[in-house]
Amino acid sequence: MTRKELIQQIKNKKSFLAIGLDTDINKIPKHLLSMEDPVFEFNKQIIDATKDLCVSYKINTAFYESRGIAGWKSLIKTVNYLPKDIFSIADAKRGDIGNTSAMYADAFFNEESSDMSFDAVTVAPYMGKDSVTPFLKYDDKWVILLALTSNEGAKDFQFTKNEEGFLFEKVLKTSQLWANDHNMMYVVGATRGEAFLEIRKHAPNHFLLVPGVGAQGGSLADVCKYGMNKDCGLLVNSSRAIIYASSSEDFAAAARVEAQKVQAEMKEELRAIGF
Repeated sequence: MTRKELIQQIKNKKSFLAIGLDTDINKIPKHLLSMEDPVFEFNKQIIDATKDLCVSYKINTAFYESRGIAGWKSLIKTVNYLPKDIFSIADAKRGDIGNTSAMYADAFFNEESSDMSFDAVTVAPYMGKDSVTPFLKYDDKWVILLALTSNEGAKDFQFTKNEEGFLFEKVLKTSQLWANDHNMMYVVGATRGEAFLEIRKHAPNHFLLVPGVGAQGGSLADVCKYGMNKDCGLLVNSSRAIIYASSSEDFAAAARVEAQKVQAEMKEELRAIGF
């Protein structure tokens, strides 16, 4: 999906919601467990119930990898079930020496070899340029670099400072020598509030993938106040608050209700900037 197509999706749906399919087989409704592939069935119903309200689905691959072959099968079926006009993210947080990163890129982008063709993959940038550029060889794909994350441990390294500024600022500045805002985004946690002002100083036009709204307590209003740009420039992710809204047979309907609440708030934020 191109940047232009993504922006058009946001305009059409009046939403910049990314729904996280971080599906834990231990948390899905019990009545699904008798099915051949409970995880895929859960994802399928969530997708059917919410696909008109979101512009992206973010699949955290750890929830699938942890289940071995069965999990990988659920993952492949899920990504191939997603509507083609919705931005698909493999939240895999890969990054290694160049030849290994090339294999990771094939895993998530090369449908001929892996049966998967995500639009984007999250990448850890801390091994440097040669760990990231293999993902950029696919012209129609996106790399989403970890920049400033929402977890408590982020301060252990990301806020390390020298005369050039914080480490996360160096990631932003250096990585823009490798790619541009048409094939690179950044992960910035919603719990960082005014830190979005610093992010936008260095990356004014890039899209930001923002986890942490919902169950993690991040404020959508603050994210929009400090992080939105003229093209919206945000994909705000919500996972648990939507997909686990109910543990009963009405789980998909309940997920839709929660997604509608977020989409309605997003619609007002977009209206406020005349988008």
